[in-house]
Amino acid sequence: MKQPQAIAIKWHPKRDKLPRLTAKGSGDLADEILRLAREHDIPIQENRDLVQVLSLLDVGQEMPPEIHTAVAEILAFIYWTNQQYKEVFDA
Repeated sequence: MKQPQAIAIKWHPKRDKLPRLTAKGSGDLADEILRLAREHDIPIQENRDLVQVLSLLDVGQEMPPEIHTAVAEILAFIYWTNQQYKEVFDA
């Protein structure tokens, strides 16, 4: 059985030109990354192929141009999730 893998990215549009990898890990470390994301209401998107590609980056490294489209899809998902969250809790 393959160990779970997880990555975390962070992007501050006003401060950062591109998103950065902020954490990565497999097994227990992946479980901890996911636990912390849930604990802090950070949206989680499952995409094994993208995790595999992003896990090749160093923590702190900006996303390379070759994967900008995939990362843009994730950011769109997060934006949509945040809008849904606001609608539910601001109503």
